[in-house]
This record gives sequence, structure tokens and C-alpha cells, in this order.
Amino acid sequence: MKKLIISLAFLASSATTFAQDMLGSNEKSDRAKFLRGALTDLRTCYDINYYHLDVKIDIDNQSVNGSNEFAFTATKDFEQLQFDLFENLKVEKVVYKGKSVPFTREFAAVFVKFPKIKKGSKDRFTVFYSGNPRVAKMPPWDGGFIFKKDKSGNPFVSVACQGLGASVWWPNKDHQSDEVDSMLVSIIAPKDLDCIANGRSRGKAEGKDGYTKHNWFVGNPINNYNIAFYIGKYAHWTDTYNGEDGKLSLDFYALREDSAQARPHWDADVKPMLKSFEYWFGPYPWYKDGYKLVQAPHLGMEHQSAVAYGNQFKKGYLGRDQSGTGHGLKWDFITIHETGHEWFGNNITTKDIADMWVHEGFTTYSEALFTESTQGKKAGEDYVIGQRRNIGNKSPLIGVYNTNTEGDPDMYNKGANIIHTIRQLIDNDEKFRQILRGLSKTFYHSTTTSAAVEAFIAKQSGLKLDKFFDQYLRHAKIPALEYKIDNGTLQYRWITDVTGFDMPVKVSLKAGEYTLIKPTNDWKSVKVDASINNDNFTVERNFYVKTKKAE
Repeated sequence: MKKLIISLAFLASSATTFAQDMLGSNEKSDRAKFLRGALTDLRTCYDINYYHLDVKIDIDNQSVNGSNEFAFTATKDFEQLQFDLFENLKVEKVVYKGKSVPFTREFAAVFVKFPKIKKGSKDRFTVFYSGNPRVAKMPPWDGGFIFKKDKSGNPFVSVACQGLGASVWWPNKDHQSDEVDSMLVSIIAPKDLDCIANGRSRGKAEGKDGYTKHNWFVGNPINNYNIAFYIGKYAHWTDTYNGEDGKLSLDFYALREDSAQARPHWDADVKPMLKSFEYWFGPYPWYKDGYKLVQAPHLGMEHQSAVAYGNQFKKGYLGRDQSGTGHGLKWDFITIHETGHEWFGNNITTKDIADMWVHEGFTTYSEALFTESTQGKKAGEDYVIGQRRNIGNKSPLIGVYNTNTEGDPDMYNKGANIIHTIRQLIDNDEKFRQILRGLSKTFYHSTTTSAAVEAFIAKQSGLKLDKFFDQYLRHAKIPALEYKIDNGTLQYRWITDVTGFDMPVKVSLKAGEYTLIKPTNDWKSVKVDASINNDNFTVERNFYVKTKKAE
């Protein structure tokens, strides 16, 4: 049977596309996207401190019924706020100080009226809701619930909703800019099944209706789309990693029927991966909540402290090497990539999904760094350079702000190659490593922007990178070095969208050697050795640029 393997480049981008397609391209769609993506006063008037999601999952009817408590701090005086819940789910009531309060709905936005709440006050309300959440058609790309069965016919249920939004299944302030400080996740599932969620278990309680409530507490800030659950018949084992911040608990959950295969497969990668990532990025960000790897009924997602795994216990990406070099077949793509997001995406989260290249570019580069840590520097270079074959350069990496619209799927492989090129410009691996670690420390447990990340890298590197980032992130094309060699002289210039682009680059002025030159948009010239001509002139391979021989 022919198997279709879909590139991970669509992991989050397709989720947003599906959401937009459902609405259509018209005025209503624009309004819905605005309500979903914009930071209006009705969202910025309150800062989320704590959620308690308490929901029953009815697997037979594919429905939910429960509540979410919002605890918040008022950032200004207000009488109305917005939270979010997809239209197909019913808001039963909103309770404030023991009484129901009025609300209205527009698309997935819910507007609640309160008595006047004063700036600085800490308050709370609870939303009760029910209905049949959207079932994902092609998880995790399009987002929603996943209802499957294991090989023995037991229920195997989870959710994935990046891009589409956590409001596809539970009420929340669905905007990446405001991460809740801590959260209790209570999932009520059939009593004969196990249930795992983010953070650490706070026990379970059996009900009289054949269901059991499983309580999981997240003690660190977390973005909404990372909240997930996994229901099935699981085997569970533990281990410990002696990391930079002490002993890190490791918990592994595989379906019971797959556990014998899962143990040696995960053991081969997890501790070497954590050693590599802590070396490059700094301490694992969630020692308080631990590290869990959980088998899921979809390919994978970076669910914080409970990473979703569905790569069929194969090396590479479902047995395939994304780079075409062979280096990616020596480790499990999903284990490495999704765990890399614990630093970039989970620890460092962009306020707007338009800046998601920060999540995906750095995480994709983590694959190359892990390859370098385990197979050598050249192998790491081979890997990231090999990923260029997947880049289209058709649209900018940064998307449209305030509309919940991300940039081009090139954010994965192009993003990684942008970072690799910056590494060449810094030309000091230890300094580069300290910048990566500095990112994790400076933006620790916070939300930020691409602009802030760009500014940090520029300041710490001492390089002028504003035009570099504008060309690579905000335009589709990469810089093209136009050149011609005549009578022993190389003439060269950059062809770019950004005026004044002046990135240095290493080129072959002599066979077997590379020399740093400093092109601009104006023609320059330099003498070359007789061994170099128009046909064998090259740019050093670690710089992600095009070359164009002048006519």
C-alpha cells in the first residue's frame, strides 16, 4: 500500500489554514480573525493567573461537559472582558461570585458583563460549557480531538490544537501573549482507562458513574495550546536525569501493547538529547513539572512537560530523513524536535503566532545541534544544509499580526538555516552557544516578539543585523550574490529586496580556501587567484545565500 508522508512543515500552519477555510474569505472571516488574533482592550484588561479546567470526556458520544475557572488580575478598570470558545460548543453559564452573569457571543468570542472591576484587584469567574468538540480530520495538522483505538480495540484519545487554538475544546483567553501562571487540569475519563496530562499528578478519584477524575497540576507558566490529555491503556515507567539544575524526573507512557518496543527506543535518545540541549540552550525549563514522553494517537506535538509522541518507534521522520543526508536516521525525529520546543515555543513563546518562526526555526536547528553533539560538527552542518532542499522561498516567514496568521511553512528549515548563517557571521561557536543560552535565560518563562529576539541576538553578537533579519524574515527571497570574473578580477554585489544589505560572506578567491568579503548592493571588485573562474567560484556552504553569475 502506498503511504503518504506529510512534511512536518505543515504541523502548525495547516491548523490556521483549516480554521480560515471554515470561515471563508469575506468580511465575516476578517471579523472572526480579528476577534481571534487581536489584543483588544477586552483581552488586555485582565491578566490570567490560574485556570482550573474540570471536564468530562464522553468517548462514546465524542462530547465534553465541564467548566473552567478563570483567576485573574485586573490591569485596568473594566466591566466587560472577552474569553474564547468555538461556536459549536455551548456556554451553559458564566458564574461570578455565586451568580450567573450575562454574556453575548460573536463567532468564537464570548463577551461577559460584570459589575465594575477595579484595576489591580484579583478576581475569578467560572465558565460552564458542553458540546461536541471538533474532531481533527488529519491530526495534528488541522487540530481538534482524536478518537482512535489501539491494536486491541481499546479507546486511544487525545487532542492537538496549535494554530487552531485551545478554544476548540475548552474556554480560555485564547491568545499566546498571556500565559497562565499555573493550572490544574482535571480530566474525567472512563475508569478502566489511564489519563495523562501536563505537569505532575495530584491523584485521582473514582466516581460512582463509571468514570475517574485525574488531576494534573502545572506549576509553571504554560501557553493554552500546550494543554493536552492522553486517554488509553498505558504502561508507565520512570527514570532520572542528572541535569544542570539537579535531578530531573523522567516519566514515560506508552500503550501497554507497545511498551516493550518503546523502552529501548526512547532510552536511546532521551538522555543524550537532554545532555545536548542543556549544553546548547541551558537548563531544561520545567524541572518543577518534570519531563514526560507520552505515546499519542497522532504524529507529535510539543505539549509542555508531556510531549506527544506518535512516530511509530522509528528513526527519522516515520523512517525518513528530512535532510536526505542519512544523519537524521540515527535518531527519532519526533522525540528530538518536539522536545526541542520545550526551550523554543514553550519556554520562549511569541506573543503573536505571526512570529512563530522563533519557535520552529530554533527548534529545527536543535535537530542539527543534536546531530552535531552525537555525530560531529560536520554531520550537523550536513544535516542543516540538507534541509535546504525543502525550502520554497515563496513568502515571508513572518505572518500577519493580530489575525492569528502565521508565516510561510519555510519557518522550519529556512529558519534553521538563518540561525546557522548567523553562527557563521559570529564565527565563534562558544559565543554563539552563550547567545542561545542567553535567549533561554533572558526570555525565561515569558512571551516575547521576533523583534525582541532579533535585537537580543544583534546586541549580544555585536553585529548589525537589522537588514539581515528584514531580508530573511520579511521578504520571500534570500540574498543573491551576483558575480563575474574577468582577467583575474571578481566583481560582486548583493541583489536583495532590502536596500543597503551588506552581509559579509566567505567566498572562494583561491582554490581550497574561503575568504571573507563584504558585498553591498553596489558593485565591488577584488583580485582572485588564477585557479578561480566563473564556473568554479563558490560561496562557503554554511552561508545560506544564492549565487548568480552576471550576464
